[in-house]
Amino acid sequence: MNGHNPAVDVVADGLHMPECPRWHDDHLWFSDIRGDAVHRIDDGRVELVHRFPDGEEPAGLGWLPNGDLLVAGMANRLIYRISGGRATVHADLKPLAPHQINDMIVTSDGTAFVTQLGFDLDAPQPEPRPTVVIRIAPDGAVGTAADDVMVPNGIAVDATETTVVVAESGAGRLSRYTHRDGVLSDRITEPLPATDAFPFCAPDGICLDEVGGRWVADSINKRVFRVHDGVVTDEHHLEKFVLACVLGDLDRRSLYVCVADAWHKSDVTDRPTGRIGRVRVAIPGVGRP
Repeated sequence: MNGHNPAVDVVADGLHMPECPRWHDDHLWFSDIRGDAVHRIDDGRVELVHRFPDGEEPAGLGWLPNGDLLVAGMANRLIYRISGGRATVHADLKPLAPHQINDMIVTSDGTAFVTQLGFDLDAPQPEPRPTVVIRIAPDGAVGTAADDVMVPNGIAVDATETTVVVAESGAGRLSRYTHRDGVLSDRITEPLPATDAFPFCAPDGICLDEVGGRWVADSINKRVFRVHDGVVTDEHHLEKFVLACVLGDLDRRSLYVCVADAWHKSDVTDRPTGRIGRVRVAIPGVGRP
């Protein structure tokens, strides 16, 4: 992504690793994982919401019914609750997450669904193994929402909160579930197309639109694309690793896209090169993120 592309507006730069964007309360919120902070954009300015200790790596974001912010702490596998400027532990996921956690959505009743890598991102990379999507009840109780998923990553819920979609980075597909009372069932898998440049699509962050389309951040192929009924209808190649996306603004027709020059810790330098860009699209977003 660069400022010379007339279709893309850069709305924030100088970030370490922008991820997990959310359109909430008429603002764009996002995590800077390698910057150990959560931010929101207000009148074009990037404002600090909360800074974590070095190495916590905040990722997925969501809100409880009373407005408190939940943040997934990747490294320590904790869900933090931000209230009154203070972070307390809402849930400890270590019993179900032996390695780093990842993205998260929170439904309107305060139920959270958290994805995890299923392997140690900082160790030599093994073959991906199936893992689980974790459910957190509004009171912080932890359980399993879905199993047998391969590197579950981005996660989204539709406007009715009856459908949850999970991006499986390790399997090159999306999995669609029926959601009822915190349980994900009736799984349907949706294979994702690769490109001529790289024979595999590893979906990262995702979001949904009002006619059933899915926008997918494809980090390996450095693109964000929309797929509907198995067909790619829109695609933007952005020259950097594309990490996540969300449909926002008052009409939900601005696609915000998080990109960075590097995503693995071993490749990150002191010079922050992450950006968030905006592309206008035709079909409004729905649900969360």
